[in-house]
Amino acid sequence: MLQQFIDNLIFIVQHLRFQDIVDMILVWIVVYRILVLIKRTGTIQMLSGLGVLAIGYILSIWLELFTFNWILEKFFSNLFVIVVVLFQAEIRRALAHIGSNPFFTDASALEDTQIIEEIAKGIISTAQKGFGALIVIEREIVIDYHIEFGTEMDSKISAELLRSIFHPESPMHDGAVLVRHGKIHSAGCFLPLSKNPVLDKNLGTRHRAAIGLTEETDALVFVVSEENKSIGIVQGGHLSPNAELGDIRQALYETFGLKYKAFAPQGDLS
Repeated sequence: MLQQFIDNLIFIVQHLRFQDIVDMILVWIVVYRILVLIKRTGTIQMLSGLGVLAIGYILSIWLELFTFNWILEKFFSNLFVIVVVLFQAEIRRALAHIGSNPFFTDASALEDTQIIEEIAKGIISTAQKGFGALIVIEREIVIDYHIEFGTEMDSKISAELLRSIFHPESPMHDGAVLVRHGKIHSAGCFLPLSKNPVLDKNLGTRHRAAIGLTEETDALVFVVSEENKSIGIVQGGHLSPNAELGDIRQALYETFGLKYKAFAPQGDLS
């Protein structure tokens, strides 16, 4: 068996063409980019749904569920069109990245780093000003069913914009900012309050809202207290109080799927 495997391997290597190597590299790059795109968006949920339907299709064949099998067969016969419709936003984003970066280098990593720095600067400057703030970073789980949306913005992230949103005279300062796909999706959002009876009774509404959302989703939430100008990081229903700049950056880098470096550019945080 081992000798046969070795012989087959030698045969493949001897007959391997340069075009075959290029072909494998291109396939690997495409698969890698698709996996990165899935990780950075909420598409994993839709893919899971398609996977469940695929399992149902197989079971319908084994169990001879003819009507159910006929429905799923019609569905999968139009799978290409369905995928294009479901993932049209993600496909447009991927094609835009390819068009702006035809050699497939990860230019989005630089863009994500800039977004991270703007969010970090916004959080720090908001705390320094003594403004209360709630900033939600959506991850894989879409949080539409868990929050009450405020004003839709679809704006580029900047520290100045975050600081102006949470200014006490801003009409949206009492709500949360939702960051989705690297943009400020909306502001003035209201989050579900935690019903955990063992929470510290001294925690305010912002902290309870941050904890409540992260108990139900995988979102990353930053909460700034206007009383003591402290910053909390909330994930998985757990509050990490008194966060410093390094803690904020590390949480953001991990959320965006990037490797955090302690010597990341400091920038002007004033």
